[in-house]
Amino acid sequence: MRFVQLFINAVFVSNVILAMFLGLCPFMGVSKKSRDALGMSCAVLFVIVMAAAATFTLDWFVLKPLFLASAPDLRVVLHTISFILVIATLVQLVEMALRKYVPPLYKSLGIYLPLITTNCAVLGMALLTVKRYGGSESFAEGILWTLCDAGFSALGFGVAMMLMSGIRERLDLMDVPEPMRGWPIAFVCAGLMAFAFMGFNGLSFGG
Repeated sequence: MRFVQLFINAVFVSNVILAMFLGLCPFMGVSKKSRDALGMSCAVLFVIVMAAAATFTLDWFVLKPLFLASAPDLRVVLHTISFILVIATLVQLVEMALRKYVPPLYKSLGIYLPLITTNCAVLGMALLTVKRYGGSESFAEGILWTLCDAGFSALGFGVAMMLMSGIRERLDLMDVPEPMRGWPIAFVCAGLMAFAFMGFNGLSFGG
């Protein structure tokens, strides 16, 4: 039951884009075409899950033993610095893989692919999962819920991306007034989507 609760919260109630407002750069920049949105969603899914697992492990075995008792504030500062380094490494791996195996997608994602390194959704989930599950009774329990939370949040990212790309593709076929074409109507749609997702708040189970 807890898995279902976590899934609903992560994908709908606390959607990383439409409720937490993280990762808005790729959301607006790579959602013009469904194919690009799907590629970005898969890349972010991989990076978020792997980064959450790696950063939780780093915190559990290195940062917590070293700084929890003596310098807890320093541990918090080191979270951001060390987590960004981990994320940057993972993004480089994704970038090299796409460049070698999927060159068209690599070119279409353009500057937004390396920008995953500074994507606040990736760093935000790494920081949140450590905060939420860093006090678990065992590493196995903590890493399990970290992977589930990060994976479901990344799915929520993908859901928002695909919905937005579908809307924008339809808008390209419609007679939108000249002043509203492009970014203006995209921002209006993003706001309406965020309002719509607020309707899921009643389904929250906590967390």
